[in-house]
Amino acid sequence: MFKPAIPTLQKGTFHIAHWGCQMNVYDAMRLSDLMVSHGYVESSPENASVIILITCAVRAKAEDKVFNQILSWQHAGIVRDDTLIALGGCVGAELGQALIKENPRLNIVFSPRTAHRLPALIEKFKATGRNLVDVEAQGLEKFDFLPLESAPALSSFVTIMEGCSNKCTYCIVPYTRGPEISRPVKDILTEARHCLEHGAREIHLLGQNVNSFCGEDTDGTTASFASLLYEVAALPGIERLRFTTSNPMDFTDDIVTAIRDLEVIADHVHVPIQSGSNRILELMHRRYTRDAYLRLTDRLYAARDGISLSSDFIVGFPGENEQDFEDTLDIVRRVHFDQSFSFIYSKRPGTPAAALPDETPLEVKKERLYRLQELLDTSARECTEALVGSVQHCLVEGISRKDAGELKARASNNHVVVFEGSPELIGTMVKVRITESIAHTLRGEAVYED
Repeated sequence: MFKPAIPTLQKGTFHIAHWGCQMNVYDAMRLSDLMVSHGYVESSPENASVIILITCAVRAKAEDKVFNQILSWQHAGIVRDDTLIALGGCVGAELGQALIKENPRLNIVFSPRTAHRLPALIEKFKATGRNLVDVEAQGLEKFDFLPLESAPALSSFVTIMEGCSNKCTYCIVPYTRGPEISRPVKDILTEARHCLEHGAREIHLLGQNVNSFCGEDTDGTTASFASLLYEVAALPGIERLRFTTSNPMDFTDDIVTAIRDLEVIADHVHVPIQSGSNRILELMHRRYTRDAYLRLTDRLYAARDGISLSSDFIVGFPGENEQDFEDTLDIVRRVHFDQSFSFIYSKRPGTPAAALPDETPLEVKKERLYRLQELLDTSARECTEALVGSVQHCLVEGISRKDAGELKARASNNHVVVFEGSPELIGTMVKVRITESIAHTLRGEAVYED
């Protein structure tokens, strides 16, 4: 187990900004702990001697945000001549040395698997003045060097695996985070137990494809994701368990059974389909069919009353025609998704899909995205309105940003709920009767039992 060095003198101040998936959020939190353990103090960006940016490479838009942020901070005087800038996340692994060449203001580029080396890279840069790129590391090396120091969130992320081996043709993650490798169950339970003992009420298991988890169990055998769910659910103090993300092809019956049997598992499952067309799914190398996906969603609805399903959609994949798109709309009508995400296909250099002919005009893709999002919004609104009158178990996360007299909570089905209540309820589970549905927020009143 890694034991952080005891800092004797402050080495400087740092600020971390992150974009992209929950795994980037997790990496940012653990990296903050690492920097503190090496004698740095976290600060606002304008007071930071080191600025750390962790970003995504899945879509070009996410990649552009980080460079726009650097320019904005430069113009505002937040980034000074002596400010050290380190860039990590999947974009670091994707572009490496090219980032330094194209953005001379960057000093250090690292990857998700080399985040633990950042303090040493900072010291090396200070000693030499030379920009550094370090994006190669083996397996799960980083987890041996990332301490657990900061107070965990009420809902705490725990990464259970790194990388992905599916190689969907549009996705760059297998090339940036490397092949799939699962953490030992013992390490996962230790981290989850730490979070729960220090104030967490909810554990959120993370992986590029959690369903294919196959880490070493405490008895030396290989654990499945379903068996891991049972082990985490048995930890003292856990009140809710979530997981992201699930590939439909690996969503086995034993996982559905765990959702049925374990009340602690949240009433929300994210199952990305990407397209409702079998032809496009094959081009994407998703390795399931629309019928298999519909059978899965039927099993999930049967396993848990009131379960909420969300998904991801890619519009305008190379070669997508109108019938392919209509097949996607048909899936939305059949499944009744809640809180889904949809994007226009973004070409990522080096992926197989980048070489496919793409003759569909951008305006057509935008029009399809608009139609899809309109249908998804209708579906989500129907799901939300159906909750009025129900009683939801909610984790109270804090004070509402819009009204200091109200609390903000998150229901088991992942909806945000606001209600009047005392700040003393923050960090507790409260039953709330839903009285109104407003846009993406539910309003309710606490239900106090005698």
